[in-house]
Amino acid sequence: MFETLAMLKQGGWPMIPLAICSLVAVALIIERAIALRRRNVMDPRVISLVDGYDENTSPDNAVLACCRARGAFARIVREIIETRHLDHAQAIETMHAVGRTQVGRLERGLTILEIIAGISPLIGLLGTVLGMVTVFNAITARGLGDPQVLSDGISKALITTVAGLCVAIPALALHGIFMKRVEDLAVEMQDRATSFIVKLQAMR
Repeated sequence: MFETLAMLKQGGWPMIPLAICSLVAVALIIERAIALRRRNVMDPRVISLVDGYDENTSPDNAVLACCRARGAFARIVREIIETRHLDHAQAIETMHAVGRTQVGRLERGLTILEIIAGISPLIGLLGTVLGMVTVFNAITARGLGDPQVLSDGISKALITTVAGLCVAIPALALHGIFMKRVEDLAVEMQDRATSFIVKLQAMR
């Protein structure tokens, strides 16, 4: 462990922004992993409400149930029930408007994760370039009398590139996974919401 800390310290000041990027990425990954669980987006109680909604269901009670439930789907269903008097085209447009807002909330933080995945390798490369400049300055001043000094200097310069890639690779991979999860949830919510609108229209 102490050897690892010593190695990271050798990377110089670029390791500071890389450490910040790493901490932010970890926090976002944990938060989004929890927030994008299906039951947190599509509350099972709201799904049951939509599936069991009929002429005997009280709209006011249904709206109240949606207000008490969590997740994006509950907000979409609540809006559909509150605007059930609209014609089909207007109801669909309202559903799409609310859906876009909710999907935007599901994607919250993913842009930052994508940025971290993009800039971390560049910060690492910057650290490596600065390290190589230092190495060549040492060569200019002292010559190549000690190859060990040269190899040590190059290895130190490459530490930031390794660190940048270690931050960027998982961030990029999980960004793609989370975006796919958001897309899948958005499609399912739209399908269920559209079917619910058709059901309400048929009950009018």
